[in-house]
Amino acid sequence: MTRKFTVDRLVIATHNPGKRNEIAALLAPFAVEVIGAAELGLPEPEETGPTFEANAALKALAAASASALPALADDSGLVVPALDGAPGIYSARWAGPDRNFARAMALVEERLAGKADRRAMFVAVLALAWPDGHVESFRGEAHGTLVFPPRGSRGFGYDPIFLPDGGRLTFGEMAPGEKHTISHRADAFRKLVAGAFAR
Repeated sequence: MTRKFTVDRLVIATHNPGKRNEIAALLAPFAVEVIGAAELGLPEPEETGPTFEANAALKALAAASASALPALADDSGLVVPALDGAPGIYSARWAGPDRNFARAMALVEERLAGKADRRAMFVAVLALAWPDGHVESFRGEAHGTLVFPPRGSRGFGYDPIFLPDGGRLTFGEMAPGEKHTISHRADAFRKLVAGAFAR
């Protein structure tokens, strides 16, 4: 059975402001004070896990241990079947140390040259960890196709090339509220709320 979240402060274990703000917006209805890992000066642990689940747990446990507060971490990425699942857990690394996602999107387009299959999915795993080492994980997915050139300047990461199934706008063109209803992170968040926040 999922452990219930019963405190009023939560560390978001990310140094990515876009991701922190998106998670904070999703948590807004729950009267939880959100603190970013960067605000606490917590280092970013090296992501050495082989899966989204392992990396999310690693980050959440490191932040919970260092802050003595529950911590929520997200590990997410773009999975492209025609590229054997790449960039996958290496999605951020494709953008380089300066997080240049324009370069990362160009690299995806380059690697897809000559391939007809443009299906893709975003995966997000949210890991909620406590200082005692307990951790719960929740996986969400959003399915769609890739479009080039990139469209829209909203969101972050690979959003401008991801067109969700049945949609006309890329994640990069959508208003944040619209994206929050169908994104991979929203899917994972619904499962987190049902498990850990439901009273």
